[in-house]
Amino acid sequence: MSTTNKRDYYEILGVQKGAGKDDIKKAYRKLALQFHPDRNPNNKEAEAKFKEASEAAEVLLDDEKRARYDQFGHSGMSGFYGGGEGFNTEDIFSNLGNIFGDIFGDFDFMGGGAGGGRRRRGGGGRGSRARGGQDLEMMVDITFEEAAFGAEKNISVLKNFECKTCAGQGSKPGTGPSVCDQCNGYGEVRRQQGFFAIATTCPKCYGSGHIVTDPCRDCGGQGRKKHKSDLQVKVPAGINSGQRLKLSGEGDAGLYGGPSGDLYIGVNILRHDIFERDGMDVFCSIPISFSQAALGAEIEVPTLRGKVAVKIPSGTQSGKKMRLKAKGIQQLGGQAFGDQIINIQVETPSKLTGEQRDLFEKLAVLERKGNSHPISSNFFEKVKELFS
Repeated sequence: MSTTNKRDYYEILGVQKGAGKDDIKKAYRKLALQFHPDRNPNNKEAEAKFKEASEAAEVLLDDEKRARYDQFGHSGMSGFYGGGEGFNTEDIFSNLGNIFGDIFGDFDFMGGGAGGGRRRRGGGGRGSRARGGQDLEMMVDITFEEAAFGAEKNISVLKNFECKTCAGQGSKPGTGPSVCDQCNGYGEVRRQQGFFAIATTCPKCYGSGHIVTDPCRDCGGQGRKKHKSDLQVKVPAGINSGQRLKLSGEGDAGLYGGPSGDLYIGVNILRHDIFERDGMDVFCSIPISFSQAALGAEIEVPTLRGKVAVKIPSGTQSGKKMRLKAKGIQQLGGQAFGDQIINIQVETPSKLTGEQRDLFEKLAVLERKGNSHPISSNFFEKVKELFS
């Protein structure tokens, strides 16, 4: 294309002349995704726009080229590419590799074609057989007290260990693996698609680059065998349901000398007969009698650290909440403590003796004469006003 017919690079990308590199990259990514040949097969117009946007970005992201373009326009660009008209497409995609890498991941850009492009494993070296082991997950039940104070729990997990017979290599002792004949030891195969060569994991060796031709009899060539592992886990004070503990290196053993995975242990706190929990605070309901509520009393209240004496003021209503400072759960990894919240429940007797019934009947007469129930008195006054 003649330089006189070329569109302005800033106009192509839709950015201002003084735009920063981040804005230019953002604009280019948007256009590259929109007009990428893989998304627009056999679409010559999209292909042309893709090339046009790539050329514009390649210039505007290079300080020296951009300065020359701003001064001389398109006519000042030919010197950068051998003096001819326009740009060499190979050079453009090679220079823009880092930007495309953010968008397309495993694509290899032109700069060597399907046979000579860059390898993801660095410098064209062979793929490593070593593979990290899988992380494992399991759940463990703990009591309310174990969560509050911490504990040590014994657990068992079934996991892969390195095969001792072949030292984790998968081959019969005295033999070794062969280079994979499908990927030539790189662990990946490549196919040409439009402007790009796409690298994918080799389906024959699964990315290891090698094939076990004479497998170990103990592990069947896997390099690992499953066994039960008995572990002791330290549960920290203050842990809550849904949180996880991590035991580094206690997951599956890696393949062919690779590092072991980790073991994640989810925590489930069992229900308690008395206590409930909200964060660091502990809640419990305490029943008291009519007489204790009316006259006041001193009662013993259970806490996680033993019983404490609590004074119930006279006239206490059912549902009243009282707070016991620092009687709750310890902060996970810290020194602070939550509180214990007591919910007072005034208990109505379900069976009365004859003497109790006589006393309650006398009390009922006195209640009608006096004003000892301010809540109900206020309620019924409002009812009268509502229907008057």
